[in-house]
Amino acid sequence: MLALLGGIFLLHLTGIILLLAATINNAWWVTDTISTDIWARWVWVNGAWNYTDLPDIHTYGEEYLQAVQASSVLACIFSILGLFVFVAQLFTLAKGQRFAFSGMFQLLACLCIMIAASIYTDRFHKNEAQGSYGPSFILAWISFVLTFLSCVIYFVLRKKTA
Repeated sequence: MLALLGGIFLLHLTGIILLLAATINNAWWVTDTISTDIWARWVWVNGAWNYTDLPDIHTYGEEYLQAVQASSVLACIFSILGLFVFVAQLFTLAKGQRFAFSGMFQLLACLCIMIAASIYTDRFHKNEAQGSYGPSFILAWISFVLTFLSCVIYFVLRKKTA
C-alpha cells in the first residue's frame, strides 16, 4: 500500500509540475520568430527574444483570454490544494472517506485545464497560416490526462477502502 501511495503522490506531483509549466511557459503558439503564451508574446528580433503585449486582443475577445488565464491558474491552485489535502487525509480521516476530497480537487483541476485548452483551441489562432501549437499547449493536454487519471485513482481507492 505504501508503494501505491508513493506512486499516486508522484503522479499528482507530475501533474502539478506540468500544469505549472503549461501555465507559465511561453509556448502555446509558436512560429520561427514568434512564441505566444496566454500572458504575452515573445518576438525574435536581432538575435534576442523580446517581450511584447498580445496583439490586438479584441480580435480574439478579451473575455476568452481571461477565461483561459483564469482556468489555467485555477487548475494549478486546485491541483496543489488536492496534493495538500491528500497528505492531510492520510493521517486524519477514516478509511472510507480518505480520498474523496483529493479526488474532487483533481476533478476540478482536470475540468479547469480542459476548459482553458479547449477555449484556446477554439478561439485563438484560427486564421493564422504560419505556426503551430507549441509545447506548453501540449503540456496542458497531457496534464489534463494526468489529473483525470489521478482523479479516477482517488475515487477508485476511496471505494476500495470503504
